[in-house]
Amino acid sequence: MHKRRGRTSRIRKRKLFRSSESRGVSESYKYEFIELKKWLKDRKFEDTNLTPACFPGTGRGLMSKTSLQEGQMIISLPESCLLTTDTVIQSYLGAYITKWKPPPSPLLALCTFLVSEKHAGDQSPWKPYLDILPKAYTCPVCLEPELVNLLPKPLKAKAEEQRVRLQEFFASARDFFSSLQPLFAEAVDSIFSYSALLWAWCTVNTRAVYLRPRRQECLSAEPDTCALAPYLDLLNHSSNVQVKAAFNEETRCYELRSASSWRKHEEVFICYGHHDNHRLLLEYGFVSVHNPHACVYVSREILVKYLPSSDKQMNKKISILKDHGFIENLTFGWDGPSWRLLTALKLLCLEAGKFTCWKKVLLGEVISDTNEKASLDIAQKICCYFIEETNAVLQKVSHMKDEKVALINQLTLVETLWMEELKILKASAEVLHSLQTALP
Repeated sequence: MHKRRGRTSRIRKRKLFRSSESRGVSESYKYEFIELKKWLKDRKFEDTNLTPACFPGTGRGLMSKTSLQEGQMIISLPESCLLTTDTVIQSYLGAYITKWKPPPSPLLALCTFLVSEKHAGDQSPWKPYLDILPKAYTCPVCLEPELVNLLPKPLKAKAEEQRVRLQEFFASARDFFSSLQPLFAEAVDSIFSYSALLWAWCTVNTRAVYLRPRRQECLSAEPDTCALAPYLDLLNHSSNVQVKAAFNEETRCYELRSASSWRKHEEVFICYGHHDNHRLLLEYGFVSVHNPHACVYVSREILVKYLPSSDKQMNKKISILKDHGFIENLTFGWDGPSWRLLTALKLLCLEAGKFTCWKKVLLGEVISDTNEKASLDIAQKICCYFIEETNAVLQKVSHMKDEKVALINQLTLVETLWMEELKILKASAEVLHSLQTALP
């Protein structure tokens, strides 16, 4: 007869199951990581705390070899491992950068170096690092236009602006690229193509760490604050962790200390910042599931969609909101409509006889039960409209996944963004229902 297992045994089994689900599979045996470790060791860096691994949900990242305590140094990366504008200026590109007028920007210097070193292939001393960089990125600027059209309108507008800025960046850099022709046997146009610059720009934009601003005489006055940090940039993002990261002027190392603790074989994260999913996708090319900072933005067009067109004071009300900064950053979040959104709606819902109370509304005062009810009703209608719109887009994405197999990864990314927004909207709808029920 088998011995019955008790409650403690069942809890232990559940914990083991949960940890096995989140545990990564080590990738330290892979050739590219063996070469990277050798390269780092030559530059006086050896890591005893972390190892490259692949995790369900986040993909490639870094896993703890042992338990890590709060306040412990996670990584101390020597300056010799960092790729900065100093690296570029001290290289074969330095003479060309120094004599070019107007001076190139720090960003252009870094991007030029990345493209040039990637083109050098096996001859590049940075090859072990370049080999572990993504071959392609998923920022909106890299997505197919038909997928950008599927993004929420506020994000779509920013993505289109980003694409225009990058195209202008490329156009303005072409003469500088032409000046580098003596360095290459091939035509520079074939080396410094738009797609090559796009890859380099995304590499810097998504992976760079922050350095204290410096001023290089041969570079433009734009902030020179970016450095690429090999190995350290394998750490993935989580909104729920805290780390202290900075370049230590005394040790000449970029140091990362944990403000959290990790068990052995857990994925170690850093926080890229308290960003919503629009910002994460725009700047880093991913969506964070259950992101506490995620929200759904309400545009001015949608804000007034369900208000009476007969309101003669509407233009004046919108003008007041604009003057006092209440026309932007109006959102639905996990805990319902934001205070800013409800305040804007309360002002827009003011009856003609109460219009002179608009200052009190902006200060958070309750004007009347009628005004409270009207604003909550409009908020609920806007929320329901967004839920219908979101479901329609998700249905469209689902069909496209069947028809456009080549775009499956990009479509899944867009789908994840909308699914997160749907969860937020449903949570907000419940909060609004509770607020409406509580009214007298």
